[in-house]
Amino acid sequence: MTTLPFTYRIRRSLRVANARIVVKPGQVEIVAPLQIPEHKLHKFVQAKQQWITQALNKMADSSPQQSSFVPIEYKSGASIAYQGNVYPLTVKSSKLKRVKIEFSEGYIAHIPETMHPDRHNPEIREALIRWMKKQTKPLVEQLVDIHAAKKQLFPRRITVKTQKSRWGSCGIHNDININWLLLMAPKEVLEYVVVHELCHIRVKNHSRQFWSLVGEHIPDYQSRRLWLKMQGRGLMMAFSD
Repeated sequence: MTTLPFTYRIRRSLRVANARIVVKPGQVEIVAPLQIPEHKLHKFVQAKQQWITQALNKMADSSPQQSSFVPIEYKSGASIAYQGNVYPLTVKSSKLKRVKIEFSEGYIAHIPETMHPDRHNPEIREALIRWMKKQTKPLVEQLVDIHAAKKQLFPRRITVKTQKSRWGSCGIHNDININWLLLMAPKEVLEYVVVHELCHIRVKNHSRQFWSLVGEHIPDYQSRRLWLKMQGRGLMMAFSD
């Protein structure tokens, strides 16, 4: 399936007879009756890709952009992205001394029962950042293991870090850095960025030779690159101060 330049979520409703698309600034929602299979809804979105993209662009041009990947307030029912999909957040009280994040068909934030409610929002936010950084590293390492040996593109070191304006980088000694925010992008997009930086081990510029090498690893890299062009600003804004 082609990587779309936007994320979307599906909401089932008893009140609708047919599937419909709701587009808001930086957000796409598919409202559908219970009886329509999910795979048909995905095909429906694919068929409407151009219209959705145009609608998102028009809204982005006419209003200030707010990241659609994380909420303003971290409370039960809020939506947070993970590998290209949007999942609900559930906040639970616990006897832990520190906020703990788990993921099981959605985000779960375990909050110390002694914590003042005013601290919930910033503490959940920081806990999510720690959790995402930890989750991103093994995913990046798996992708390096898949692609590095194909063309002998072995990095000296792999680091997941915060980068305010870049998705990845490859140093002069072939150290690979990857932005942990990509955990919220589709996994195909994370794979593209990893491959992009691996290819810089061989070619240090963005010449035709470089893009040809990227294409040997990922023939459809252009659609993944388009996703970053379309959604990158909103993703980079996630968790921004």
